[in-house]
Amino acid sequence: MAISVAVAVGSVADKLVEALIPRVRSLKIKNGMEADAEMGPVVTAIHKAKIEGYIEDGVRAGAKLLVDGRGLKVDGHENGFFLGGTLFDHVTPDMKIHQEEIFGPVLCIVRVPDLAAAVELINAHELGNGVALFTSDGNTAREFSRRIEVGMVGVNVPIPVPMAWHSFGGWKRSLFGDTHIYGEEGIRFYTRYKSIMQRWPESIDKGAEFIMPVAK
Repeated sequence: MAISVAVAVGSVADKLVEALIPRVRSLKIKNGMEADAEMGPVVTAIHKAKIEGYIEDGVRAGAKLLVDGRGLKVDGHENGFFLGGTLFDHVTPDMKIHQEEIFGPVLCIVRVPDLAAAVELINAHELGNGVALFTSDGNTAREFSRRIEVGMVGVNVPIPVPMAWHSFGGWKRSLFGDTHIYGEEGIRFYTRYKSIMQRWPESIDKGAEFIMPVAK
């Protein structure tokens, strides 16, 4: 789960937190091969310890830990690298858990007063992979999409990762190299172009010509 920050605007934040707490606590974390699993283990013990370090860092920095996923044990997999869903509130932009991608089941809520502040907060971040806006107002959606400096934008779509016929990738430090993957840019990356220009004169008896061919 690389999506790690939720920006809550104004009075919506309290309602969002109220809805998130039971949902995060009820995440079905188990053997990822089971059909009803919503999340499996993280990849290694080292990464599990790294995520736990982020959680501890958030607590030390003053973020409000609403749901703590550390210490989760899954029956039959007691030695597995499992972490429960974790939820932070009142995260600020200077905190490490906001600045870096955690790549674990940790969601951080940053509160802002209005849409303009939300856009400014997102654009100020060094990463710009994907962002989603939930709204019932078309003008808000249009202005957000126009102003935001992020490579993939979703409106009322939770994860704006496009299918293979679109280019996938972010802006700023969320892009490595100079092209995206998938879509037209992926085709260009794996294609070696050849340009051929041909001209068939009416007769070779006219001799050599040393002018740029133009359409007449």
